[in-house]
Amino acid sequence: MGLQQYHNNQTLWTEVLPGGHHWSGRIQKGAILRFKALSKHANVSLFCVNAADKLERFNMPDSLKGQHTAYLSAGHVLYSDLGRVMASIVTDEHGWNDVLCGASRAEQIAAQYGKQNFQAARNAMYQSGVDGLLVEMAKFSLAQTDLSATLNLFSKVAPNDAGELSYVTADNTDQVIELRFEMDCLVFLSAAPHALDQNPTYQPADIQLSLFKANPLNEHDICRDSCAQNQRAFQNNARYFALSDAC
Repeated sequence: MGLQQYHNNQTLWTEVLPGGHHWSGRIQKGAILRFKALSKHANVSLFCVNAADKLERFNMPDSLKGQHTAYLSAGHVLYSDLGRVMASIVTDEHGWNDVLCGASRAEQIAAQYGKQNFQAARNAMYQSGVDGLLVEMAKFSLAQTDLSATLNLFSKVAPNDAGELSYVTADNTDQVIELRFEMDCLVFLSAAPHALDQNPTYQPADIQLSLFKANPLNEHDICRDSCAQNQRAFQNNARYFALSDAC
């Protein structure tokens, strides 16, 4: 699948999200946000809300149930808790993005890597995914009670016979994932390690973020037409924007 299929490859903006750090911003409807892992041990915990109504947010259970899957990849979408499509995964070179484990917590990071606080290490501190997301969410008057399940890009987990999940180690270097946004969203990112990553040292990958203008949807779309439920969710989007524009 070519990376230019869903946009014209003209970069509108780009910057590097350092491993272990966090970022937030408003991504407009009709934009594609590209994530490129610059080394192995990549993970990006992503949470998003409707920029026009912050009570509408990414809903992990509905995203899985509606698409009959246990993970998200190319052809899948991110449902909101109102049955609308927030973003579509149009490109995924990793092939499996965890939505079951959530962002890493401070106690998980400390147990795996020890503690390295800002006072001692400045920007080389060890930070969890949850803490990074909460820092960014606070900038938009959102708090811990607003944070639910996250999408963990570049991370695969697998169960054993007892149902216990484990992290599947992979070299993500130069892998690309692209999300096409179907509504204006406030997007919150943390590049901290995955909660189950067993790497003995704290060295999460840097992530290059790039923004593009999406091409108009074709007669057939990889995400809209992957299942009937997605088609209904896109219809919900069309109704939402038609009624919003009429007011």
